[in-house]
Amino acid sequence: MAMPLRQSIKVATYLAEQKLRRRDKFPLIVELEPLFACNLKCEGCGKIQHPAGVLKQRMPVAQAVGAVLESGAPMVSIAGGEPLMHPQIDEIARQLVARRKYVFLCTNALLMRKKMDHFEPSPYFAFAVHIDGLRERHDESVAKEGVFDEAVEAIKEAKRRGFRVTTNSTFFNTDTPQTVIEVLNFLNDDLQVDEMMISPAYAYEKAPDQEHFLGVEQTRELFRKAFAGGNRRRWRLNHSPLFLDFLEGKVDFPCTAWAIPNYSLFGWQRPCYLMSDGYVPTYRELVEDTDWDKYGRGKDPRCANCMAHCGYEPTAVLATMGSLKESLRALRETVSGNRE
Repeated sequence: MAMPLRQSIKVATYLAEQKLRRRDKFPLIVELEPLFACNLKCEGCGKIQHPAGVLKQRMPVAQAVGAVLESGAPMVSIAGGEPLMHPQIDEIARQLVARRKYVFLCTNALLMRKKMDHFEPSPYFAFAVHIDGLRERHDESVAKEGVFDEAVEAIKEAKRRGFRVTTNSTFFNTDTPQTVIEVLNFLNDDLQVDEMMISPAYAYEKAPDQEHFLGVEQTRELFRKAFAGGNRRRWRLNHSPLFLDFLEGKVDFPCTAWAIPNYSLFGWQRPCYLMSDGYVPTYRELVEDTDWDKYGRGKDPRCANCMAHCGYEPTAVLATMGSLKESLRALRETVSGNRE
């Protein structure tokens, strides 16, 4: 798995415990959304379309932390909306880190330098900055000039202060292998972020822009060409080797959305944060009362073009743990930092 060795060991231990307890479904990482409000209006986002009354709500600290503890997941991705707009986001992160949960605070970075003093560097905490391309491409995707430059400065300042910084890049059908290569080269070589996450754009039902999501074959061709020439081995991609194989079309997997569940102001979202078929108050109800067999490509038409990490990264991780060959491959890449 492409993550720090300490984190890899913790996740591997957690997965082994689930196997010993014979649990079929369990969370790997919780997508926590303590608010939906944002200071940007990205065309591909389906979260900011909620009514004004909902956008004003902020999840209490105890509720946010309690949901993560209830799930038992070893990792948390705090998203939204823009989490740095939450007045107690630092306390939510602090309490989760104190419980040795690995926390990734997703942000567009507009408030990052202003809020940075409220956080402390920790091996359990990382800023996860959203970067969709180089300056022109990124600013166009977020519909505001100057966001790319601010994000770059925020990343540099965070790195200077000793924070772990990762990035998340979403690619659309307007991207080419070259635009993917350019932004990942910049993040990997120039900014030297710790790890990078990549994802093909997914079709939010409420997203204003419905024309630029990638299909399955488009996704495979895009990443197959972008990964060529040794790029996969060189880039510090925060994904398991099998998930990267999946993006290239070398392997195929079923969806395991239950492993990266979403908890928001409405509760646990069924079945995943991309689709909304209702909410339940507990993770147990989400797992036990959802008909998981009816979701996924070839089953639900809404899933037809989905290759998002929330559904398929956990499948790849579980497949890795179930294979000695793949486990050794993942371990080798964790230790060496190489890619295959």
